Amino acid sequence: MSIESLFDPALEASQQPNWPDRSELERAVKELKSLPPLVFAGECDNLKEKIAQAADGKAFMLQGGDCAETFAAATADSIRNRIKTILQMAAVLQYGASLPVIKVGRMAGQFAKPRSNDLETRGEISLPAYRGDAVNDLEFSQAARRPNPARLVKVYHTSSATLNLVRAFTQGGFADLRLVHEWNKGFVKDSRIGTRYEAMANEIGRALDFMRSAGINPAEFKTVDFYSSHEALILEYEKALTRIDSRTGNAYDVSAHFLWIGDRTRQLDGAHIDFAKKIRNPIGVKLGPKTSPENALEVIKALNPNDEPGRLTFITRMGAANVRGALPGIIEAASKSGAKVLWVCDPMHGNTYEAPSGYKTRKFDDVLDEVRGFFEVHQELGTHPGGIHIELTGDDVTECVGGGEAISHEDLATRYESACDPRLNHTQSLELAFLVAEMLRDRS
Repeated sequence: MSIESLFDPALEASQQPNWPDRSELERAVKELKSLPPLVFAGECDNLKEKIAQAADGKAFMLQGGDCAETFAAATADSIRNRIKTILQMAAVLQYGASLPVIKVGRMAGQFAKPRSNDLETRGEISLPAYRGDAVNDLEFSQAARRPNPARLVKVYHTSSATLNLVRAFTQGGFADLRLVHEWNKGFVKDSRIGTRYEAMANEIGRALDFMRSAGINPAEFKTVDFYSSHEALILEYEKALTRIDSRTGNAYDVSAHFLWIGDRTRQLDGAHIDFAKKIRNPIGVKLGPKTSPENALEVIKALNPNDEPGRLTFITRMGAANVRGALPGIIEAASKSGAKVLWVCDPMHGNTYEAPSGYKTRKFDDVLDEVRGFFEVHQELGTHPGGIHIELTGDDVTECVGGGEAISHEDLATRYESACDPRLNHTQSLELAFLVAEMLRDRS
């Protein structure tokens, strides 16, 4: 079976770049097809098994990372800080949930973004919109904004280097749970808001001290499984990195362990859903506030007709104002159908607005309120709130307002570094983790 025979070239693919030279694209695709896998089919299957456990209420998923990765930010320090933040959050969430936490990074592939308009206009000049470093450059010039397929090859190599560092950090002692707890103790001690979480941090410390005194030192303390994910947006890239697994004869997209389809590209008769049908990776689908219960059931039927455990994750991004009204009907319909779905809350994308200064931002309180609403709905329906999906950075940026540091609209200009959407900084991310851990601990 050839990869080309899997996909229908006649299907419409939304949100694709307007490549000016098809021969350049063909050269890039040919090179990508010749390159080794970034991840392996067996790793994707392992993640699928863990997602199945989470869908059964026996685990919790933490998915976090950059809104849009950039080539310039793919440094060892930046990657380490993001991993460190996710590990710190996971340790707190695991204690609150008393469940394993599945760690998934929005990294090593999240280089493309959908856009509302093909063009960006400044004054009297209109240029192609910035669609992420996979396509063009953020600089507002004709040359920088020209879609360049050679960037797809650079995405591959940058993702490969990122994954190499991720594996070194998570398998080489950096992720030891006791070290992570020391970082969290430092956060509690040094942060202006840390005293609020001191009791939980002390509880975790006592639990670790007890296990140490009892001689308990499992390998799971020292290393962690860490999975990569990104939005499967640019189909030329994803198809070029699809391979047939020699064990099973099934197709896997080896650009990442977990791929998701965005709310703007999940047309049932479109090329993105068709692509997701053909690969055996675990798949996520973003659901916005306009999603009907009937539409959610159609997505389930399209992507997981055989109800394979761990295959399908619904990532809901309703907005704080909509989550309590829009989410219950969708969950009820899926539950009544008998489908096994992992429910994950994305409290970021439905809560974006423009500050008076012109910066895109989000209020920490809105992010928290959407998560709280997500938990309330699941509590009322007797279903499992299975995870959170967060845009974050390990750096001390000023992109989202509020939180314990009380970042204001006026503070946004201080250190606004995102190439696209605003991210929670390191302190805000940890604060959110402690608050979600309280929700997990309090659920019945």
